[in-house]
Amino acid sequence: MGKFDGVLFFADYDDTLYNTAHAVSPENRAAIRYLIENGGYFSVATGRAHRTFTPQIKKEDIPINAPVVLSNGAAIYDYASNRYLLDSCLDRDAPQWLARLCGEFPGLAFEAYHGEDIYVHNPNRITQDHLAKVGGSQILCPIADMPTPWSKAILQQQEPYLKEVQTRLLALYGDRCEAIFSNRYYLEVTAKGCHKGATVARVAQLLYIDPKHLYCIGDNQNDIPMLALSAIPFAPANCSQPVKDWGARLLGHCDDHAVAQAIEILDTIY
Repeated sequence: MGKFDGVLFFADYDDTLYNTAHAVSPENRAAIRYLIENGGYFSVATGRAHRTFTPQIKKEDIPINAPVVLSNGAAIYDYASNRYLLDSCLDRDAPQWLARLCGEFPGLAFEAYHGEDIYVHNPNRITQDHLAKVGGSQILCPIADMPTPWSKAILQQQEPYLKEVQTRLLALYGDRCEAIFSNRYYLEVTAKGCHKGATVARVAQLLYIDPKHLYCIGDNQNDIPMLALSAIPFAPANCSQPVKDWGARLLGHCDDHAVAQAIEILDTIY
């Protein structure tokens, strides 16, 4: 028996567990191992897809002992058995939605995720910087030629522009998709009901976790649905203003090992 038996801790990846130097700190790794060695479960809920997150596990030596939430809630992947437990997709006519939006908003760029491939339309500096960060190549082609289904799409532009896009997208197709910011330059589009809150809850159910022993930490708007489930909703000091306004418990900056700080708090509770 360990002091963290029955505890599940989910961390967002970029700008939460992964710091601004693009690394997982030794302090965070040590704290996660301590949690696991004492009976707890640790996992990640990220906007990254299987292709762009999987290399990080080995590269950063991330201790994970529970299924991972990928693609902003569109998928659950169990690395222990190397299989998807959930793999949801947008409607097959999603390319038509995006073609319409791009016609109305010609400055819009996006990435569409099909299987292990990333297709891009009208890539801009934001697209280029994002793909350089997460790694891998992309396929530039007309929207009509992009294969379906898509697990998700990431719409990319400056925040004021994207807010107009979000409003229009939800007005047209809000009954069929989610559209939420993962930072001020990325608007994540997934199937209706697929977000970090819903899929973190599914993992908790799979592991028979009592909701009062579920904890989450995240830095942006797309993390709020899972933070709403957390017994203590943690956020690094570098989190977005909407997360601060929502009322998350602020810890240190992601560069100051915020995940380790959260686990230290749990160590005083259990």
